[in-house]
Amino acid sequence: MSRLFAAVYDPVLRATERACLQAWRAALLRPLEGEVLEIGAGTGANLPHYGAGVSRLVLSEPDPHMRRRLSARAAEAQPRAELCDRSVMELPYEDESFDVVVSTLVLCSVPSLSGALAEARRVLRPGGQLVFLEHVLDPRPGRARLQRALCPVWRRVAGGCRLTRRTEEAIGDAGFELQAITRESMQKSVAPVRYTIRGTASRS
Repeated sequence: MSRLFAAVYDPVLRATERACLQAWRAALLRPLEGEVLEIGAGTGANLPHYGAGVSRLVLSEPDPHMRRRLSARAAEAQPRAELCDRSVMELPYEDESFDVVVSTLVLCSVPSLSGALAEARRVLRPGGQLVFLEHVLDPRPGRARLQRALCPVWRRVAGGCRLTRRTEEAIGDAGFELQAITRESMQKSVAPVRYTIRGTASRS
């Protein structure tokens, strides 16, 4: 299933990338500076959007099939990027190692949302930023009911993706201070993953 999921991931998202995700990624990532860790880097959709201000880029991706595609894309777009085969649940970096942690469409699939955010906070320097783009539980009751009904099956076929995560609240509970947040539906995407949040939060 992991091999198949990696193979279809980019084609499934292609229309959504063109409709909105590419612009969202660019707006979030282009201004970043310093040492950056991207967790769950997947196939590398973020790579073209990092700017010259990034002095070090570490890409963490535990899935071997995703990482193979990530490595090929990084060789073209970000040849100095460092690849890491560990998940966000077990990052091999010392406390306060990075200026920015980037999370895009990954916190839905981590085993423990609170654990992942705690690790992200641990490796961030004081004042460092968590930059996020995530699909979450839809605030509309009808859509939320659909997400809850589909979640058990969806999780099995979509790489462990949970449709009902309350990621905005979890970011605050993990000790981050929200600086900016946009709540918006992804265009050209299927209903269960359409509602998203994106923005930045700081580590105190």
